[in-house]
Amino acid sequence: AFIATNLSTECFTGYLADPDREVLLAREGRLQGPVLGYAMLIRGATTDPDVARAVTVQPAVELSKIYVLPDHHGAGVATALMDDAVRRAANGGARCVWLGVNQNNQRAQRFYGKHGFTIAGTKTFTVGSALENDFVMVRPLGGGD
Repeated sequence: AFIATNLSTECFTGYLADPDREVLLAREGRLQGPVLGYAMLIRGATTDPDVARAVTVQPAVELSKIYVLPDHHGAGVATALMDDAVRRAANGGARCVWLGVNQNNQRAQRFYGKHGFTIAGTKTFTVGSALENDFVMVRPLGGGD
């Protein structure tokens, strides 16, 4: 249900048309190569009270998604997407980037930590009928970002 609701073709069509969302693609080779991964930034104030408590620096941008095909893990694709996302957020005037990550996903937490994110709070997230517990991680922007 989560995938059908949030990751369908119709959803991505809406994401691409939304001026507050920016979808970033990592491709193999040039512009026409296969997609290896993607990230999505969302601008605007959060409506989640848990996130609002954790993200105190404003304006902030959410790094909503960052996914890389498993065959390309460890190849620098996620780092390239992260660098581009942070640069775009900073260039757009954000003072902070935040994200939610499952509390059990230590690999992702280590990756985000290497890129300057720290845990600032928690939030709950529904996947299907299950309630998931996420950490809210933040990265202040400024200077050379």
